[in-house]
Amino acid sequence: MQLSTLRDRARSAPREPGVYQFFDGETVLYVGKAVDIRSRVGSYADPRSDRIRRMVRAADGLEFAVTDTETQALLLEANLIKRHQPRYNVRLKDDKSYPLVQLTDHPIPRIEITRDPNDAATVFGPFTDKGRVETVVKAIREVYGLRGCSDHKYSGRDRPCLDYEMGLCTAPCTGEIDPESYREDVAAAVRFFEGETGVLADPLRREMESAAQQQAFERAANLRDRLEIVEAFHGGGESAVSGQSRERSVDVLGVAIEGEQATVARLHSEDGQLVDRSRHTLDAPDDEERVPALLSAFIPQYYAEREFPDTLLLSERPTDSEVREWLDAEGIDVRVPGAGREAKLVDLALKNARQGPVRGDPLGRLGDELAIGRPERIEGFDVSHSQGRDVVGSNVCFVGGSAETGDYRRKKLTDRNDDYANMYELVEWRATRAVEGRDDRPDPDLLLVDGGEGQLAAAVDALEATGWDVPAVALAKERELVVTPDRVFDWPSDAAHLHVCQRVRDEAHRFAVQYHQTLRDEVATALDGIPGVGPQTRSRLLGRFGSVENVRNASVADLTDVDGIGEKTAAAISDRL
Repeated sequence: MQLSTLRDRARSAPREPGVYQFFDGETVLYVGKAVDIRSRVGSYADPRSDRIRRMVRAADGLEFAVTDTETQALLLEANLIKRHQPRYNVRLKDDKSYPLVQLTDHPIPRIEITRDPNDAATVFGPFTDKGRVETVVKAIREVYGLRGCSDHKYSGRDRPCLDYEMGLCTAPCTGEIDPESYREDVAAAVRFFEGETGVLADPLRREMESAAQQQAFERAANLRDRLEIVEAFHGGGESAVSGQSRERSVDVLGVAIEGEQATVARLHSEDGQLVDRSRHTLDAPDDEERVPALLSAFIPQYYAEREFPDTLLLSERPTDSEVREWLDAEGIDVRVPGAGREAKLVDLALKNARQGPVRGDPLGRLGDELAIGRPERIEGFDVSHSQGRDVVGSNVCFVGGSAETGDYRRKKLTDRNDDYANMYELVEWRATRAVEGRDDRPDPDLLLVDGGEGQLAAAVDALEATGWDVPAVALAKERELVVTPDRVFDWPSDAAHLHVCQRVRDEAHRFAVQYHQTLRDEVATALDGIPGVGPQTRSRLLGRFGSVENVRNASVADLTDVDGIGEKTAAAISDRL
């Protein structure tokens, strides 16, 4: 990318927090976050290192995604880095690098700041400023008396600890407060982290005013400072999203129409954390109510083959009554917020829609083409053998487009020269283990078999026989056609989503051939170590008996029937094997 081009793109960038991505074609080269996208992107016109200079030179595109807060940008950046594994990102950032607040899953929960929360805990964050979080947690403990001690310190006490004397805990350990009242205080703390600022701000304000009236000015000043932090905690963007949603999953849709083209931006949050975003381009409708009409067209197409979220937040309601009835029948809570935190999320989606369509998500494109949703986890299968001997199968795994070698598996299959039966046995083995809960790996989003229609049909038969509901496709080497049970795709050779399939197919093939060669090598070693057995004799033995196992089971008389093997060599073979 020319530096003059980069400067022009920077001038058009928004002056808001968000994420930016540099592209080479559809490949993501670099992902970064910024409090002010325009200022940060502009700095790349004067690269500070050779690595960044090379990245800018290699890039031919630049995209922006606007977020509402710096923390949202942080989380979105982390997810995009995990997904795309950009070449020029130095390290993978993870939200566990940032502090979270958890309320533990105890009968008497404790509140604490952590970077590694318990699975069963109620967790809020991550947060960007640990100092502010510590101030808020201390204020919660002073107002509501939640315990912060370890289980060891909590159990077996006969009198309250120092925290009780300091007003930081109501001492449920010794019964100074009953469990029901304590849980009500915990619920108040939860409401604060969900966005109800007054739950904590109001008691602090009353205490501050009381201290001022008593002329305890130093304490009043401390309470004032603490109150300012508490009141700015949500409005200032400390939480991951604008208020922690009670729904498990929420999709927010924003629409921007320019001329005959429209862009729908989708923000997706899980358990209150913004984890994904996508943009989709459509032809703008001629309808007078263009946005409602566009949503009426987009929602059925997008969600027909995808799992619905618990809630849809929209800027306007779809005009199509059948779409509204369908959403209602599916139990989807559809809301058009007019104010508050949810309205801010809709505004955020609209900002992203105005950025235009996004590039550089091969997995998302693959999912769109196959109508299966984004295949984050893909497992590849292939079979290798030598004319029906030493038949082996490979099962490789890719997560986020990258090989997950720890989840590779391989299997020795029945010796036979039947590729379809071999593929059936391999997929049936994987599917049976998954259905019976004997495989410790998560179910994949897509199975990809090396081969054509025959191999795919065998894999689908195995899936149906076992009841394992996973979509499957095949990719053959001859013409690089992607075969599904319903159709055949002939994608351009430079399509990034085709390259994803090719990488999985090629790795499954490599892993299968490697295992097969290992078995062949083991056979050769076993025979070659026997006195009187050279390469030609070994070939005659394998040609006559088919495998080392059959050689092992042969009698001395059977062995001497092979040309070049006398009784002494036959006895040596029998003794060695």
